[in-house]
Amino acid sequence: MASISLKFPDGNVKEFAAGTTPEDVAKSISISLGKKAVAAKLDGELIDNLTPIAHDGSIEIVTKSDADGLTVLRNTTAALVRIALKKEFPAIRLGEVSADEDGFYVDTDKDDQQVSVDELDAIAVIVEKLIADKAAIERIAVSKDDALAKAKDDPYTTDLIKAVDGDQVNFLKIGDHEILSDGAQLANTGDVKKFKLLSVAGAYWQGKSSNPMLQRIYGTAFYKQADLDADLARRQEARERDHRVIGNQLDLFFVDPKVGAGLPYWMPNGATIRRTIERYIIDKEVANGYQHVYTPVLANLDLYKQSGHWAHYREDMFPPMDMGDGEQLELRPMNCPSHIQIYNHHIRSYRELPLRIAELGMMHRYEKSGALSGLQRVREMTLNDGHTFVAPEQIQDEFKSILDLMVKVYKDFDIKDYTFRLSYRDPKNTEKYFDDDEMWNNAQKMLKGAMDDLGLPYVEAEGEAAFYGPKLDVQTKTALGNEETLSTIQLDFMLPERFDLHYVGADGEEHRPVMIHRGLVSTMERFTAYLTEIYKGAFPTWLAPKQVTIIPVSEEKHGAYADKLAAELKAADVRVNVDKRGEKMGYLIRDAQTHKIPYTLVVGEDEMANGTVSVRKYGEDDSNSMSSDAFVKEILSDIASYSREEN
Repeated sequence: MASISLKFPDGNVKEFAAGTTPEDVAKSISISLGKKAVAAKLDGELIDNLTPIAHDGSIEIVTKSDADGLTVLRNTTAALVRIALKKEFPAIRLGEVSADEDGFYVDTDKDDQQVSVDELDAIAVIVEKLIADKAAIERIAVSKDDALAKAKDDPYTTDLIKAVDGDQVNFLKIGDHEILSDGAQLANTGDVKKFKLLSVAGAYWQGKSSNPMLQRIYGTAFYKQADLDADLARRQEARERDHRVIGNQLDLFFVDPKVGAGLPYWMPNGATIRRTIERYIIDKEVANGYQHVYTPVLANLDLYKQSGHWAHYREDMFPPMDMGDGEQLELRPMNCPSHIQIYNHHIRSYRELPLRIAELGMMHRYEKSGALSGLQRVREMTLNDGHTFVAPEQIQDEFKSILDLMVKVYKDFDIKDYTFRLSYRDPKNTEKYFDDDEMWNNAQKMLKGAMDDLGLPYVEAEGEAAFYGPKLDVQTKTALGNEETLSTIQLDFMLPERFDLHYVGADGEEHRPVMIHRGLVSTMERFTAYLTEIYKGAFPTWLAPKQVTIIPVSEEKHGAYADKLAAELKAADVRVNVDKRGEKMGYLIRDAQTHKIPYTLVVGEDEMANGTVSVRKYGEDDSNSMSSDAFVKEILSDIASYSREEN
């Protein structure tokens, strides 16, 4: 019998009979591994545990405790969900399926009414029955013609089959059911342990807004109940922190797809938070030597061709606007070419360097509808953008200065959970990255050296750089568990070359500056979303859209005193309102807590007679009495200290 050689992760190579399965390989290593194994990776590709191996290769056994083991479990659970949907709704059409570290989803379409969240329990019961059957999961090869015949009433499955390379298509045979295969599978339905169907949401077919809107069913699965319980608890916490949910509760913003998906409208509360952030950032940057500018959101397309954005980011840019006279205008995807025009407008001297230019610059990105999400992924955004033009010998000092400012900003916003990532180019990807080995090597060495000098921990990631240079990314996690880049510092030797930038040195000769791109807090949209989630909507006093609400016990008797207090607070630039709705006191106090207002003041007969206020802080059950002057002093101190206990 023919034999094959399999190489293991530790470098060992073993001989096996051709046709050996991953299960056989695992058992040959140990009985316990054989029991834990659910699949394998053959030359990096995930395969079923019972797939015969016909050729030499590198193998890695996948167990239940591996991330890939969860993917296999979720692939199989998704397959059972598709079968259950077909049993419950025979005419249902099935679209794409996906399984990853966050769970799985199944796209569906029905003529009469889409699957609702209320129907998920009934579908789960059918899945439980399929699991209890402990049916073998077989993989069968079907000719593409036969596969298309099976799917003749389902245009989505038909498209998926047509996209398969080759003349044969893999189906799964589970009991009496046959369904299009998607990814590596478990060997038996009984191997599916704990699962939960979570929610439904609309999703465009293949992520294109021009395609039909399908119904996406989300779920997850684990091998242990404890893991499922922990995941459900995490999801509940994420829902409670979701900026889209909180944004609706606190009336911060809304997006109306009929008006324009990915184009948020900022309500007065949200606009107040944003305006406070913008004023803070501008003041901070001006104090650190930045000169703020305004530049147009439109530019001639040639500008972005010269910068390289058109070549590298065309798919993320809106189509040019033809003005009819040969001129083409483009909504800017980046602010850097605009700031280069500011630099280039005058002859620059070495005495001006570092020259720091900053702007709250509006940009536009051609995001697909399926990628849009609240304020985190939008089509119009305002970036806290800055560009410093430096002499080469100033790079490391300026990098450290920017990073120091960034850390101070994080402290003021009480941001603690972040990590540093040095993002390098992939030297093999010459299409994406500017082709200059010496430039890349020097720039990456400078960034790494600066981080080492500062003694800050970081990870290195190849292939994450901008097309024009390496960068430091500050990574955070959203409430939904997604990793986001909050801030960035990028070195750029390329754009000064492309735009032929110069400064006159001390020797009277022209020299090429280096450009440092930096964003302290990302876009106003993404940063507001991030803060909403980390604060869970309970914004610190200095950021809260309403900082104080005053409730008179009786509008008729105490309303004038409440108005007098409000006027004093407004004069001190405190955001305050008087609640005169005439509802019961308990309701008004609860409503102030629901809207997460930092301070609720109740004023009645005693307060009016003594010039005091009854103060209740958000999240506290008890109230304290103090003089109105003492309260004004307390809240102003709270605001001035960025609501930190210590400056």
